[in-house]
Amino acid sequence: MSELFDAVDALLASRAALPPPAERKRLRAAHGLTIDEVAGALKVRRATVSGWESGKTEPRPPERDAYARLLDKLAELYPAAPAPVAEGGPAPDASVPAAPAPAVGTAAAPDVPVPAGPAFDAGGVREPVKPPVPAEDLAAAPAVVPRSASAGRPSMSRRPGARETSEAGTPAGGTDPRFENGPLAVVDVEDGQVLAYCTGGLVLDVPAKSLPALVGWTLAEAKLGQPKLSGPGRPADPLLVLTEAACERYGLPTGLTAQERDAGRIPEGHKAVKQLTRADWKLTKRGFGPWARIYRPAKGSDRQCVQLCIPSWNALDARFWGDAARLPPAELARVLGTYASRVMTPRGSTAVTGLELMTALHPPTHAVRDEETGALRQAGTKTPGSLGTEPVDCAPPEAPDGHPLLKDLPRFHVRGPAEKLFEEAYDWARPMTDAECTLRYLVGIDVNMAFAAGANGLTVGLGEPAHVRAPAFDAKLPGSWLVDLSHVDLSRVKVGKEWVDLDGSLLPSPFTPKGDRPTGPAWYATPTVAYAAELGYDVTPTEAYVRYDNGRYLDGWYQRLRDAYLATMADLGVTTDLSPEDFLAAMDGYKGRDPELGIVITAIKATVKGGLGKLRERPRGEGWRPGERWRALERPTWRPDIRAAVISRTRINLHRKIVRHAAFTGRYPVAVLSDCVVYAAEGPSPLDVVPYRDGKPLPGGFKLGINPGLVKHEGTQTVLWGEEVRERFSAPDLNLARSIKDGTVTDADNGE
Repeated sequence: MSELFDAVDALLASRAALPPPAERKRLRAAHGLTIDEVAGALKVRRATVSGWESGKTEPRPPERDAYARLLDKLAELYPAAPAPVAEGGPAPDASVPAAPAPAVGTAAAPDVPVPAGPAFDAGGVREPVKPPVPAEDLAAAPAVVPRSASAGRPSMSRRPGARETSEAGTPAGGTDPRFENGPLAVVDVEDGQVLAYCTGGLVLDVPAKSLPALVGWTLAEAKLGQPKLSGPGRPADPLLVLTEAACERYGLPTGLTAQERDAGRIPEGHKAVKQLTRADWKLTKRGFGPWARIYRPAKGSDRQCVQLCIPSWNALDARFWGDAARLPPAELARVLGTYASRVMTPRGSTAVTGLELMTALHPPTHAVRDEETGALRQAGTKTPGSLGTEPVDCAPPEAPDGHPLLKDLPRFHVRGPAEKLFEEAYDWARPMTDAECTLRYLVGIDVNMAFAAGANGLTVGLGEPAHVRAPAFDAKLPGSWLVDLSHVDLSRVKVGKEWVDLDGSLLPSPFTPKGDRPTGPAWYATPTVAYAAELGYDVTPTEAYVRYDNGRYLDGWYQRLRDAYLATMADLGVTTDLSPEDFLAAMDGYKGRDPELGIVITAIKATVKGGLGKLRERPRGEGWRPGERWRALERPTWRPDIRAAVISRTRINLHRKIVRHAAFTGRYPVAVLSDCVVYAAEGPSPLDVVPYRDGKPLPGGFKLGINPGLVKHEGTQTVLWGEEVRERFSAPDLNLARSIKDGTVTDADNGE
């Protein structure tokens, strides 16, 4: 009889009901699972699961039954979002608590995740977002008559004298009725009337007479905000950008005093702060500064919070936002709206936003279903693939100077390589050879989005480190390793599977930021040690701090920023399908074609570098003394080990290309600075440095193009310029990569 039952079970398994391919993908991503994890659990290849999710193939027994079981369980945790109904918003679903639009009087604390329905993205857990609207489709979107957000649908007649705007990015009127006016508004005063300039050219009348009323209007009527980026995540709070005129209208200073700039806020006794307090609004611990957050404590599941951005208080730092702070309201709304639609609504500086994007894509906790009631409830259950809610102490060698883990060291002790992990970007240069001095040009090439590319596919630690003595090196295990790499000789290395002979004296060491050959044991991140083995040399660590709980935490972050970068560059006329010659031509003056989108590109790049830098944020005033904890240490995202791993991999990626380039062409770099490499060449073009054969680049070397990891032209100067600059500053090792772009050298390079 049991054989008959087994036969029946097999028959049922062969026809196990499965959801459509897109739903399979959504369910996996909603739980934070990667394709590799699912493939490993089902004991199939990664490509097999990918085929099931794309609909190219269907699972067969016995895997089909197990796969159906997995999807059934995930569907219980993450039921499909209900389809919206006309004029009424989302249809009610008794099994899933709706995520109601913000309403005055019901609020949630700003940092409490809200239960929400699932969503997906190919590279991680992410809400489906409307594809960027081509700029030409938006060019005809004029500014409309300013209106009250509560006055129903807008009239399409023009406001007299209103300025027409064209938009690159998601316009107002998105698919989510809660946020139909876009993620943000620039609030200005014109002829005594307060106006809110939204994305897509929409302009709203603002009836609020006071700052508390402005916050209330934003939450109750403005319909501003942005859908969540991940299944367990929460929607973005509305952002109001206040011009100087708006600051005056609402009782705020148009600029900060020197003391207020140092403090990063206006005093708690300021009348605007008192107004908010009397109206039961609260500010975060950072107070009322350039990026103020105003909220009310939680009362249920509703979240009631508004973000303010005040450009005249230096909220939009010119280093990262160019001239954005000086743009008229409509243009500023376009810049910030494009950034918001492609990256996320800014939460502070580009660095803060870069870090917040990591958390938004991997929320620390997720909702679980109550077994008794069947209702979803928010719990402290760690979301798979996230960093959780609690901070994790780093390993001692990963700790920066002044960290509490080092408080027992002598006061003036300087840690050497055997005590401190020092994974940083390149700053290396050497004198030119006689042969190089006979050439005419110095050509700089720069890696696009180098640190983002370094994060792509990188396995990093998710939990605390484990201390191991005399470990066997495992290239798949993230961590910090104490190992002697001084025996690695760059004069003879493996390139692929072949040993090649090089002039090692003309190459930077891949193991130190200054390019010096190590002299003994030192701490390295996993990618650095793995590269030593790749070059053909044995590695024998004596000690390590490894992280067994790990994953590709930054994949979705990379993909979001990559897509934002490529979409914006495409709007500027630089696409991924250009030939090398056409690419160089398209890059020539690309920001001048649309200066506002040029600002967006600068901000996207700053988001990458700043977000990674925040992973090891140092004390910022706070009355801190060495040996004491500082505020950033209380964040789960204070992870210097992740930062070190990304920098290590970025530096190694660049060195690998340099070595392959030398092996194939016999050319060696003159200088390397972070992601820029300078070569001496016969001609002024990158094509005189990066060889192509039959239209194809050399395998594994440099390739011209706009994709992250490919290279573009950084700048060209003459060899005579380089020699004259080094002679003028009496610095034969002056890093010419620092000045290759425009040739301007203002002081001797001291390496700082």
